Amino acid sequence: MNKRILAFAGSTSSTSINKKLATFAAENLSKTEFDVADLRDYDMPIYSEDEENENGFPSNADKFSSLLDKYDGFILSLAEHNGSYAAAFKNIFDWSSRINVKVFRNKPLLLMATSPGARGGQSVLQDGMSKFPHLGAESIVSFSLPSFGENFKDGKIIDEDLLEQLQTAVKNFEESLS
Repeated sequence: MNKRILAFAGSTSSTSINKKLATFAAENLSKTEFDVADLRDYDMPIYSEDEENENGFPSNADKFSSLLDKYDGFILSLAEHNGSYAAAFKNIFDWSSRINVKVFRNKPLLLMATSPGARGGQSVLQDGMSKFPHLGAESIVSFSLPSFGENFKDGKIIDEDLLEQLQTAVKNFEESLS
């Protein structure tokens, strides 16, 4: 049976550069099937204890959490807003962790970030590297793509060195699925 992973961006932007990167990384898998999810399909109220106690879990929180159960690993590219997670991503993960604290289901994660700037989302990437093992990321391979507009064109990374770094990260992630 073939392994199957879910690729998505930590963003709800309709023009998300991180969704483009996550999709491209998944397209570089050599022996693994993949699906791409869009967090815009999982709109939900802002998490609060009061909201949970009064109304329970939103149906989209259950839907997203159930989706994660179906995969052998994940490719996630985080958007960086003011040095941290995008609010919508944080909210979906706050709800999801209330349903199952091991959001990543003790499975491998290829964690990435990109941004228009030269740091390539390094701050949010480091946050994820430190926090996601506590949320069930069994092993994490990471990749950062700096200066998205200069290095990603026509649906792919055009800088040879960065492309090779991504392909190595994808290969290491894919090997961790075994």
